[in-house]
Amino acid sequence: MGKRKCTGKFWPKVRPLIWEKAQELYQMDQARTMGSDFKGITATRKELREGGYFHTAKLIVLRNLYRQKKGLPTVEEEEALARYGANP
Repeated sequence: MGKRKCTGKFWPKVRPLIWEKAQELYQMDQARTMGSDFKGITATRKELREGGYFHTAKLIVLRNLYRQKKGLPTVEEEEALARYGANP
């Protein structure tokens, strides 16, 4: 598969966010399953796609972008509000 051209305004900005989130999800999963043996290994893009991390990250990033556009809290902000309450 050849290299894609980075044209347009939306996807060239969003793709790096998706890969970053996928790597974050992979790291969290590895840390949870490996416990104290976790060494912070980064996955290749192929591993992220095969493990389903890319797809999950894509859904999260696109949902957060939509929520930001509508002026709603992101998923992470909503979880923090639920965990710590609305009043600091």
